[in-house]
Amino acid sequence: MALIVQKYGGTSVGNPERIKNVARRVAQYRNAGDQVVVVVSAMSGVTDGLIKLAKEITALPSEREMDMLLATGEQQTIALTAIALQTLGIEAVSLTGAQAGIVTDGVHTKAKIQNITPRGVHKVLDTGNVVIVAGFQGQTPEGDITTLGRGGSDLTAIALAAALNADLCQIYTDVDGIYTADPRIVPSAKKLPEIAYDELLELAGAGAKVMQLRSVEFAKKFNVIFEVRSSLNDNPGTIVKEETNNMEDVVVRGVSLDKNQAKITLFGVPDKPGRAAGIFRALADAAINVDMIVQNTSHDGTSCVTDLSFTVDKPDLLKASKVIDQLKPSIGFKESISNESIGKLSVVGVGMRSHSGVAARMFDVLAHEQVNIDMISTSEIKVSVVIDLAKGEQALRALHQAFIG
Repeated sequence: MALIVQKYGGTSVGNPERIKNVARRVAQYRNAGDQVVVVVSAMSGVTDGLIKLAKEITALPSEREMDMLLATGEQQTIALTAIALQTLGIEAVSLTGAQAGIVTDGVHTKAKIQNITPRGVHKVLDTGNVVIVAGFQGQTPEGDITTLGRGGSDLTAIALAAALNADLCQIYTDVDGIYTADPRIVPSAKKLPEIAYDELLELAGAGAKVMQLRSVEFAKKFNVIFEVRSSLNDNPGTIVKEETNNMEDVVVRGVSLDKNQAKITLFGVPDKPGRAAGIFRALADAAINVDMIVQNTSHDGTSCVTDLSFTVDKPDLLKASKVIDQLKPSIGFKESISNESIGKLSVVGVGMRSHSGVAARMFDVLAHEQVNIDMISTSEIKVSVVIDLAKGEQALRALHQAFIG
């Protein structure tokens, strides 16, 4: 008998028929004698619909109340999934994140898991039930409902697999596994049989939507090997695990395009110690993640100033702009502008550690495609550039052809 954690995303539970399909798949494992913990997302479109409702009332709703609102999406799905299993003769109990013992910090809409005490999950499993857990949510020590950010159901599943010492963790989605690029944009994209944690971390951070970034970080930290596979068929998926020596033979594992980025530029920032620290400290205090940063020093004729550009997630742009506006008197910059029409294009592969020339080739390809580069960021296994979003998909296909074929 194995203990299995399975996660099903929004498209996998997108309507009653798909929920029934999930129930039938879970029933197969339970009937084979396995203990099964199922983590589910809200039904496809539900979370976006709830956000839209809130923003019809105000552009910046309270983050605490947004957590209270958004958590209801997963609670619908856990109940429906439990009901579907019960109709198949499988005993099942639904649990909220709090009931499953998931304790988080108090940063609403982007909470981090502090601890999991899965006694309640074990208790239900030991009575022969399948446990259906609401993904994406937890509870503070004070009892407030929190959510874990977009894609947080992935994190719930990985964290539960670690806490329960599960024998197998499966992340079910609407694609067969992890591809070398988004197959909806790049028809020639290839499914990867395996990928290293670090490669998937970079791809997730670069906009690949298969897994939430924080969930991969958690898996790497606790060495949770997991499989990404489709809920719509029985094809083998992609195994995500620690890097092995043969993985370095592949220079570029994948390319990605993040369309969810926005850029803010501050012009005429006084070139004095502490100015950048003040800006990014204020953004951090507002729980806004900054990705790429570029600073250019120049002279305005009388003093030394800098132009400072950085990127944030599009949903954070309004909040970030508000923070920047409040900083203007103390920082003393001349003006700020924002741009949502950008994309972050990345090439990723652990083989880049031992192979040179990837950046040069990438820039040659983009030059041939007449794509201008706005910002550049690199790591040991990734090169990312910010470009005009209108040319993003064209550039993605060109890079995939150049590096992967």
